Amino acid sequence: MSVALGMTRPPLVRTIPVHDPEDLVARLPQAPPYAWIHQGDGLVAWGEAARATVPPGAGRFDWARRWLARVFAGTRVEDDVLVPGSGPVAFGSFTFDPASAGSVLVVPRIVLGRRDGRAWLTTVGDPPIDLMAPPESPGGVLYADGSRTAPEWEHAVARAVGEIRSGRLEKVVLARDLVATTERDIDVRLLLDRLARAYPECYTFSCDGLVGATPELLVRHTGQAIESLVLAGTTARGATPAEDKERGQALFDSPKNRHEHVCAVASVRDALAPLCAELTVPDEPELLTLPNVQHLASRVHGRLSDGASVLDVVAAMHPTAAVGGTPTAVALDVIRRLEGMDRGRYAGPVGWIDARGDGEWGIALRSAEITGPTARLFAGCGIMRDSDPAAELAEAQAKFRVMRQALEG
Repeated sequence: MSVALGMTRPPLVRTIPVHDPEDLVARLPQAPPYAWIHQGDGLVAWGEAARATVPPGAGRFDWARRWLARVFAGTRVEDDVLVPGSGPVAFGSFTFDPASAGSVLVVPRIVLGRRDGRAWLTTVGDPPIDLMAPPESPGGVLYADGSRTAPEWEHAVARAVGEIRSGRLEKVVLARDLVATTERDIDVRLLLDRLARAYPECYTFSCDGLVGATPELLVRHTGQAIESLVLAGTTARGATPAEDKERGQALFDSPKNRHEHVCAVASVRDALAPLCAELTVPDEPELLTLPNVQHLASRVHGRLSDGASVLDVVAAMHPTAAVGGTPTAVALDVIRRLEGMDRGRYAGPVGWIDARGDGEWGIALRSAEITGPTARLFAGCGIMRDSDPAAELAEAQAKFRVMRQALEG
């Protein structure tokens, strides 16, 4: 980090307690933001003390862990708070496909944290004074097809169903993209505010232009304890409470969705078992109800056996069956052949890690890549042998609604 900052001695990273900011997003200046917010708690950050573009390849998580170890070791730390997320912190997002370029790690200059009634501020070196100004609306929004039109994507789904029925694989997740263009540049702070307010039970995130509100917690690492929220199996919300309840029950009773969920839970269990001294996996899923959709959800808890960091756990888990498929290698081959696009960081791990190895990482779902006045939106669906292309397209449209509402207000 001292090289990145141009300093001759290790920079001072100082964390102090502060008064409760209440609204984390409202404290962000105009600088490009980093964020991880859940039910009002979390971290927001800005500025860059150190940055790395992670080389693609199978060893990218190991590379990232080694880079972070060097960066964190090259600091002087004064931490008066000593909680997960205090002291030096890095935000990161990784591409879905290990062969794709674009994974990034950033150690921000300023981090504001809030959790369980406590708040803190971390600074690296002498932070700059940043301009505070309210975010401006991006204006009107125009949408256009991304890599595939809707009929083309339905055809890809039909081909995937054919490959599943042939016995090559059990499940594959196919994604599609949508391109939005606004009248003015998009202020990410406005998206974060709208997402955090509309989806407080999701994890609202921002990292280097990737913004979203994911319902899926890949892993939370606190000391030796880890937690993962597995989602697979989806239905739209009903128009009335009675229809909503009926849809939820139909989802819970659906053999197709239950089997999809079993595949996702099994992939998480198999990834975590070698790392854990204890692992608890529920026998039955619960129903997670969000403003736009309902999911089958399973909360997995464990205790690590060897002191692995959160990035070690992320490396073991990604890609889960919830975003790739089963078996993984075959599903990745099908995705590369049928999707017709590079997902970039969509459906890849996104989150933060501190110098103790604690952190929270989600799967970058319900998200968009923001560049000036352009947003590239993503949505994906789990394809099984009984999947109907039209129904899968409707599910993808429901998932697009999250970012469309954030853009449109």
